[in-house]
Amino acid sequence: MTATAARRTGRLAIDAGGRAHPARWIPSPNHDRRPEGAALSLIVVHGISLPPGSFGGAGIVDLFTNRLDPTAHPYYETLVGLRVSAHFCIRRGGELVQFVRCRDRAWHAGVSSWRGRGGCNDFSIGVELEGTDVTPYTAAQYRRLASLARALARRYPGLVEMAGHADVAPGRKTDPGPAFDWARLSALLGAGGPAVPGVRPDRV
Repeated sequence: MTATAARRTGRLAIDAGGRAHPARWIPSPNHDRRPEGAALSLIVVHGISLPPGSFGGAGIVDLFTNRLDPTAHPYYETLVGLRVSAHFCIRRGGELVQFVRCRDRAWHAGVSSWRGRGGCNDFSIGVELEGTDVTPYTAAQYRRLASLARALARRYPGLVEMAGHADVAPGRKTDPGPAFDWARLSALLGAGGPAVPGVRPDRV
């Protein structure tokens, strides 16, 4: 589906270049090319808030675009020199922001593995949800995430699974945390969506 068609129908779509429509586009420099022949198979769901526990500010965008002011909050001093990104971020109200084209490798998962395969950044799409491990995510975020996952699966048929950051980096990461309801997401995805942890193992 083209960007024009997506605007006309209101249906979220991923174009051939890996851009989502409709979505706010804020390019991050923190990405590179995927390895030759790497096929997308996984969506990694993250949780993020900057400063921790605060929502709606510019911190996430500033972090992913290397503009975070370390003097703006004491926590930001711990992030000096960090170069990270995700393909997408979904704000509390459901706004979809894209930082990296899907065809490129965003730097979101770090040291990670899934089903015995290391380096999840090579074959995954990273989606950040604005939130914390213990704060319930919003209905708008679940709806947008389900819509995005279905759009990604339509564009990339091999993309059949979703996992949390904690699932691909156990012991190192905890997000999106116990506040995230995988069963709720699964119900929204329906039969045509990627499988989610502990809910629909028949899909893989």
